[in-house]
Amino acid sequence: MASLTGIFKPEADVDQGTDKLVDLFRNRAELKKEFAALRNEKYQLQDRIKERQGAVERVQQKLNHLESLLLDPEWVHTVVVYYQLRRLAAHCEAKLERFAEQLKQQRENRVHSKVLVEWNERRKLESAEVQKRIGEHRLHLQALEDHLQAERHKLSTMGGISKIFKGRSQAESVEDIEASIGAAQKMESELLLELDAIEKREPPPHRGLDVGTKRSINYLILAFAQQLYLDYSEYNLACLAKEASDKNVGAVNYGTKHECDELLDKVVKRRQAIDSGEDSPDRLQHRARLIAEHALFRNDDDAVPAPGTVATVYDIDRNGVVRQFDANLLGENYFGVSRILSR
Repeated sequence: MASLTGIFKPEADVDQGTDKLVDLFRNRAELKKEFAALRNEKYQLQDRIKERQGAVERVQQKLNHLESLLLDPEWVHTVVVYYQLRRLAAHCEAKLERFAEQLKQQRENRVHSKVLVEWNERRKLESAEVQKRIGEHRLHLQALEDHLQAERHKLSTMGGISKIFKGRSQAESVEDIEASIGAAQKMESELLLELDAIEKREPPPHRGLDVGTKRSINYLILAFAQQLYLDYSEYNLACLAKEASDKNVGAVNYGTKHECDELLDKVVKRRQAIDSGEDSPDRLQHRARLIAEHALFRNDDDAVPAPGTVATVYDIDRNGVVRQFDANLLGENYFGVSRILSR
């Protein structure tokens, strides 16, 4: 036996050595994977640092450019006008966005309220139907219990001769009625559970708007954008604000100090006049209907019309007289309208 142990012992040592070698290679492979992942993360962080550095450099260049313009007496007044016009553009965009959000919320609440009303009506009808079945079932159960009581009384009052000949069938009849009552009670429990489930049913989730509703919302948003454009069309302020929001400072020049002061005064006065009054809802609805009459869509499921089909601005006076002129507010994205529209 000792010789046999000596023969097989080296083979076990070889197996152990092989296992250690395999574990070593596995650990080495895992370390290589982790190292590669760390290296990739390092490269990604270096790229992000370069992007941030580039962004900081671009901002610094803009600041240097702005500083040079502010130090130049011929440009300093233009810079002031430029940022006031940008402020006007941001004001109009915020106003349009606020109108659109209120309109969308109103329509969503209206649609959801209609869904809830219909859901409640269906739930009431289902509940009433189950309650009716429960009532009918209870009448049937009461009749069975009355019948059972009568049959038990008949069985208990049977005489000796009658009990011998009819007692067995009478007892079976009582058992059948008892079984029917048990089944009826089980059915009533199931109906009560069904009624409880109906009453505890969760209302449907808030669903999105359909394409038709989104289109009607967009017509009103476009009508409101047109109203903003008309409000600031005097002195060409709408176009100037659009230009300032699209171009960099220094790319436009508004003239001398006197000309800049006049333009600033016009911006302030016009904004005060517009903010003190609101457009008539009837005129807004009228304009939206005119837009809808000419709006075309690239696809049946599109909610946003093709810009070229809504490029007519409708100026409606207090008497309902309509004047038309071309201005592609959607195509040129006045007041950020393309972002604000429902999709």
